[in-house]
Amino acid sequence: MRTYATFISKKRFIFLCASISFLFVCIAANLCYLHLAKSAYCKEKIEAQRNRTVKIDARRGDILDYHGNILASTYPYIEVGVDPEVFDCQDEEKLSQLTALLSISRKELFEKAKKDTYMSEDGSEVKCVRWRKISPQIDEMTYQKIVALNVKGIRGDRKYKRSYPSGALTSHAVGFVNRDFDAEFGIEKLSDYYLRGQDGWMEIERDGRRRELTQFRGREQSAIDGMDVQTSIDIIIQEAAQNEMKNLVEKYNPASACILVSEASTGFIVGMVSYPNFDPNNYGNYPLDSMRNRAISDRFEPGSTFKIVPVAAALNESLVGAEDTFDCTSSTATYKGRILKLSKEAHDFDKHLTVREIVSKSSNRGSARIGMLLGENKLFEYASLFGFGSKTGIALLGEVSGALPKVERWDSLTITRMPMGHAVDATPLQIHCAMSVIANGGIYMQPQIIRKIISKEDNKSIVFQPKALRRVISPKTSSLMCEMLVSVTEKGGTATRAALDGFKVAGKTGTSQKIVNGHYVTNEHVASFSGFFPAQRPRLIITIIVDNPRGKGIGYGGSVAAPVFSNLAKTAASYLGIQNDIDAEKSLAWKN
Repeated sequence: MRTYATFISKKRFIFLCASISFLFVCIAANLCYLHLAKSAYCKEKIEAQRNRTVKIDARRGDILDYHGNILASTYPYIEVGVDPEVFDCQDEEKLSQLTALLSISRKELFEKAKKDTYMSEDGSEVKCVRWRKISPQIDEMTYQKIVALNVKGIRGDRKYKRSYPSGALTSHAVGFVNRDFDAEFGIEKLSDYYLRGQDGWMEIERDGRRRELTQFRGREQSAIDGMDVQTSIDIIIQEAAQNEMKNLVEKYNPASACILVSEASTGFIVGMVSYPNFDPNNYGNYPLDSMRNRAISDRFEPGSTFKIVPVAAALNESLVGAEDTFDCTSSTATYKGRILKLSKEAHDFDKHLTVREIVSKSSNRGSARIGMLLGENKLFEYASLFGFGSKTGIALLGEVSGALPKVERWDSLTITRMPMGHAVDATPLQIHCAMSVIANGGIYMQPQIIRKIISKEDNKSIVFQPKALRRVISPKTSSLMCEMLVSVTEKGGTATRAALDGFKVAGKTGTSQKIVNGHYVTNEHVASFSGFFPAQRPRLIITIIVDNPRGKGIGYGGSVAAPVFSNLAKTAASYLGIQNDIDAEKSLAWKN
């Protein structure tokens, strides 16, 4: 066998050995630098890449109506993304299936998976992009099919989405949460502490491909899901109110409107509708103005609905009786030595009117004379007791207190204007609560919209009880006011269209001129009606406020708002099984 010797140049051999030695020296030097000089930095980077604390989102609780129907709920979904640094998919069949499941094109997928870098927030280093969102919402079943394909670099994060099954029906009462799950207003905001729950967390370790090493999983704190909130809203009555609102808008095309329905004896709100409204599932498509809850945020002069205050106050102070008469023909009155001009009447009267007739016919001059008999201090005191000038306590975000000027700020005409509902600003809910005083025997009940907080962990509940805040007038005065308010809806009254077959209805209309550029105008009005039924055993209080109804002539409360009351009360009586007056008397006689 013949052997051959391999000849290597001595210079080349020395160069090669020197190069390899230099390389090892550089590596050793770099290692020494990293382990000594940069030890803390390197350890921090390694730990940051390997160890991670993962937040476990808590599921936000549901919002329910009085009967348990879901008004707002949270459902899980998967947000799928790609890690450009490790993405790899050479299998054509897998690639086709992946793009089909993600509902994107192959071009879009590879565009998302393109490697890129970005500068850190402090500008100290350049980082590689390790995550790009591909599909915002994938259901669990579809995601499991994606996982089964085992494509490197494709992973998903579990998230939650808020859904409002009733849509615009309960939008202002319920409110909504934004994309970051921050509550904006409504019950979502009011009950956020109970609804949001408590997020959990867990410590994990990952390998070089960012996959979790489950065997090294560290401490873990489970998430505590949010509690459910049961409201006092009755979805059936809410829908009936919404239907009436729809008809009202189609007929009168108002600038805005609202309808309130509550239980007379408890103060719980069972219906709250505002126009214009919005769909909380797509809140970004609506102007901000449509999201205002008109029932608690709109201020206007209540007009004749306020007349229950001076009349009830004078009766309660025993200054007048129901059959006492007042001159409603004269356009002036003397008060504390001064001659004051009285407002015009909507319809001229050619005689003196009793207190009962002043209420039923809604006399401006009669109300002014009763107010003057009462005096500034007592009028202000009772207006405050009826809830004007302060928030109702319903605690919904956006509620305003209205305006009830203190006596020292009154001018000479305020004593004649306030009794007829001018010189005072009120919200629809304040007017509603004032009427509830008459319906509830003279007691002011705090309006509430939450019945119960329900814990899913131990099935325990926090139950909210009715809250009687104060007595405003005596039961005797309340009963007498109720009788007089019934005459408003009977023949000769201003709200005959609010009448309901089989029931006595008590209520008060309001038609107030709007102030534009500091002056009252004759072509813009706020029409209103607030009342309750059955009058002798009140179950529901209903208030309708219509801002600037458009139609032929003046949009009086008796012609615009009163029919809405009648229609809604009829639906509610049928749904709740409220006995009419004749049947109720028979039942009472049978029991006795």
